Amino acid sequence: MAKEYSRTQRIGDQMQRELALLIQREIKDPRLGMVTLTAVEVSRDLGHAKVYITVMTAGADELQRIQQSLEILQEAAGFLRMMLGKVMKVRTIPQLHFHYDASIRRGAELSALIERAVQEDRQHQSDGE
Repeated sequence: MAKEYSRTQRIGDQMQRELALLIQREIKDPRLGMVTLTAVEVSRDLGHAKVYITVMTAGADELQRIQQSLEILQEAAGFLRMMLGKVMKVRTIPQLHFHYDASIRRGAELSALIERAVQEDRQHQSDGE
């Protein structure tokens, strides 16, 4: 039996695809880094949408660049909503709220910790022989 998706999930998926294209093509702010949309959660009444993003950054100013990217996107939320209204066949377009998704960074940190533990374990085994 096929898995059923609710209307809000389908709208969220379509919004994610369209927003990714719009941010890439329409937002011309040079301060905006490499932004990736990880998820869009739409409320049941279609009034609000939480847009989760990650920002590809490296270095000491990582938190500052993330905050700056969030501010740029929040300022452009009205424009993005208007552009979504032209592209999507939905009566109302939800208000956009951008949030940083730290799960990818946490996953990379955990992978590095696991790799380091495995490497240390191998080193201890070879020292014992």
